[in-house]
Amino acid sequence: MRYVGAASRGIRLPVITKGADLINIISDTIIAASDNERDPFVIRDRDIVGVTESLVARSQGNYVTISDISEDVKRRVPEGDVSIIFPILSRNRFYQLLRGIVNGVRGKVCVFLSYPADEVGNQVIDPMDFYLKSDRLSSDSFDEKEYYEVFGECRHPFTGVDYVQLYKSIDPEKVSIHFANNPLDALSFSNTVIAASIHTRKLHRDILEKAGANVISLDEICSSPVRDGAGFNEEYGLLGSNYTNDDSVKLFPRDCDEFVRELQERLFDRTGKKLEVLVYGDGAFKDPVCGIWELADPVVSPGYTDGLNGMPKEIKLKYVADNAGDKDPSDAIREAIESKGEMDKFGHYAFGTTPRRMTDLIGSLCDLTSGSGDKGTPVVYIQGYFDCYLDD
Repeated sequence: MRYVGAASRGIRLPVITKGADLINIISDTIIAASDNERDPFVIRDRDIVGVTESLVARSQGNYVTISDISEDVKRRVPEGDVSIIFPILSRNRFYQLLRGIVNGVRGKVCVFLSYPADEVGNQVIDPMDFYLKSDRLSSDSFDEKEYYEVFGECRHPFTGVDYVQLYKSIDPEKVSIHFANNPLDALSFSNTVIAASIHTRKLHRDILEKAGANVISLDEICSSPVRDGAGFNEEYGLLGSNYTNDDSVKLFPRDCDEFVRELQERLFDRTGKKLEVLVYGDGAFKDPVCGIWELADPVVSPGYTDGLNGMPKEIKLKYVADNAGDKDPSDAIREAIESKGEMDKFGHYAFGTTPRRMTDLIGSLCDLTSGSGDKGTPVVYIQGYFDCYLDD
């Protein structure tokens, strides 16, 4: 009898640098791990291999400097003042980008922060303070002077950083901070707007362009090489980038669909098993303590094989068991599983199963397994994910 269902393993790899043969390194390591006497496992069809996006990007050398960002902004943004709307509050994710953008803008820069938190939940105003004091604000849009007068200094609960001061410190004479939740408020400062939002960027672009604004979004900046040897990402530009050092950032990896197909083919050639493969970044989950949504990347998975497309088709065993009536609950569950291929996805057996894409679920599992610290497991091997209660 089988006692174990889905299992997720972190796979340790050597340190990867630019030009590394990632396909061979990963396939070699997975095969060696499966044969290891300490934690052996059997490679099976439909096992899943997750590869963290940073590993792929590093092997590609997909980096840009702060100067590269500045040069691309100069090329794309007309002369004059610029509004930047709704960036997230992050030293790793946006502070470096803002340095490059500010240096590339030839006029003044007004950064509009959404409140009381950014789009992933980082607070710029304590929620209780906002509830108690928001009636003191002159309008729905206000400047940094009024912000400090009404709310005082608000430091991030995890990092202890005052992001209003941090972002302004890039160039206090050139940068001003404003607070708003309506993207159209940015037009009070400039008709040229850089949309720095991640998941709502298309909506903000549409709203602003219908009002006649000239809009540039982060996925356009560094979407092509600024110079020979510079990194780029045709689809996401600066979105998904992350701090490398004070002079550069790592971009989201390129050509991920090609990478996952090549790794799938290599593993099949060497094992005779067809595994599914995805590249994953941030998981799509929310911290229950501070309310921060983890997903600062534009997507959970920028590339995955065909077998990971779509949503799981599952039933709630507890609902079937609780409503078996005169039937034995085990028999009712067996009958429900065997017939689920015929049921509508909104049928009563699926009641309570939230529709989510498999790549978001599996990518989140990979992110939680590998972590972002010193585990040294940038590849995750998952088994039994597609199995059900009846599978041996």
